[in-house]
Amino acid sequence: MSWSIDSAHSAVQFAVRHMMISTVRGQFDRFSGTVDFDEANPAATIVDVEIDASSINTRQDDRDNHLRSADFLNAAEYPTLTFKGQRVEVIDDNHARLIGDLTIRGVTRPATLDVAYLGQAKSPWGTTSAGFTASARINRKDWGLTWNQALETGGVLVADEIKIDIDLELVKQAETAPAGD
Repeated sequence: MSWSIDSAHSAVQFAVRHMMISTVRGQFDRFSGTVDFDEANPAATIVDVEIDASSINTRQDDRDNHLRSADFLNAAEYPTLTFKGQRVEVIDDNHARLIGDLTIRGVTRPATLDVAYLGQAKSPWGTTSAGFTASARINRKDWGLTWNQALETGGVLVADEIKIDIDLELVKQAETAPAGD
């Protein structure tokens, strides 16, 4: 069954250590995707997500412009980040690992998301929604995001590890009848 991401009720967020002493948090404001969520067989679920690189938002314009530049995401040349789920490892009725290909700056590498299924609800408008959270930790250098500055007190300006947190509300799409002969 095909489900689409309800971006008005979802979030793709990240966090990274800054100057080794604090954490900067941000999000991507524009993303879309589909999930073929097989309720009877969650291991068969297929995920395809696209994130608009230029929609990065850390609430600081100069930093956001730097993150869009060739030093980081190079959004002009690589306008999207993508995640394509390859397989699901079911842990229990509400938890799984989603293993897939994450592409950033044209570099595709495997990434694993720890996923929690939060259940389903029927909206007042008759649609059915399902909720999920997902998290991962990646090393930005694995995707060619290597820019940094050494600090005179030791350490670097930007940590290598990026923590990713995702909240998704999916809306079940109406099934279409196969075309007749």
